[in-house]
Amino acid sequence: MSTQALAHPTTARTTANTVALRTALRVGFVVLAAVLALMTVAPLLVLLKVSISAPEDIMTARPPFLIYHPTLDNWRNILTPETLFNPARHSLVVATGTAIFAVLIAAPAAYVIARLPRNWRYGLILGLLFTRMFPDVAIAMPVAVTFLRLGLNDTDLGLILAHLVPNLPFVAWILVGTFETIPREIEEASAVDGNGKIGTLARVVFPVAAPGLAVAALFAWLASWNDLVYAIYLFLGERTLPLMTFYYSNRGSVFDTATFAVLLTIPVMIVTLALQRYVDSGTLSGAIKG
Repeated sequence: MSTQALAHPTTARTTANTVALRTALRVGFVVLAAVLALMTVAPLLVLLKVSISAPEDIMTARPPFLIYHPTLDNWRNILTPETLFNPARHSLVVATGTAIFAVLIAAPAAYVIARLPRNWRYGLILGLLFTRMFPDVAIAMPVAVTFLRLGLNDTDLGLILAHLVPNLPFVAWILVGTFETIPREIEEASAVDGNGKIGTLARVVFPVAAPGLAVAALFAWLASWNDLVYAIYLFLGERTLPLMTFYYSNRGSVFDTATFAVLLTIPVMIVTLALQRYVDSGTLSGAIKG
């Protein structure tokens, strides 16, 4: 009894130390996450501050942390149909079209690659990654010359086709990993139920792969939305939002550049939040019965 009585304080201290360690780790994780989140959001907050500040709050040797002379003049100058409508329309149409076509084209190819033998599969995956080693500038010039002959410059379709060049290999690479995680038993069960290969892909495989498809579409959309290189070469008379930001930054207008940068970020946040609900790591759980 005396040995047990002596053991109880030691056990209690060990338990208390374990609880204290877990609490400290949780607090440290929260603090670290908060710091990283602040570092991520800080540039956007600075851009937002510049876009709604008067020159006397920014064009000084030591700009204040707070906004003492708020103004919406910068936004009024930008939010006009002749300045914003066409660039925003081009960016939205091109980014959305690139994401849709990239997933539609790359998904069947990625599924086939994922079902190949391992040696063939890895060779094709390395080939996909190899295509991403070429800089966009080296590809944009011959693409621009070819599209100029075809009359595709200054068109949304031309820019969509150009954006598919760098995005298709990357989207296919993402989706190969997605389809590899889908068990073959699901397809076999679908075949037993009387579905053909196309029916299995449409009714079973692609719905289960929805998180991967959403991630691939998101990356393709973001890459197209933020593109500047292909837009410079293909849009000679028209403008996209990145081109407008580049144009105003070259003019030296800090306030217009900050305003356009904030405008570029808002759709990114909306699309990311809209697709976030599809990115569910537990989608495959329960897909196989028994």
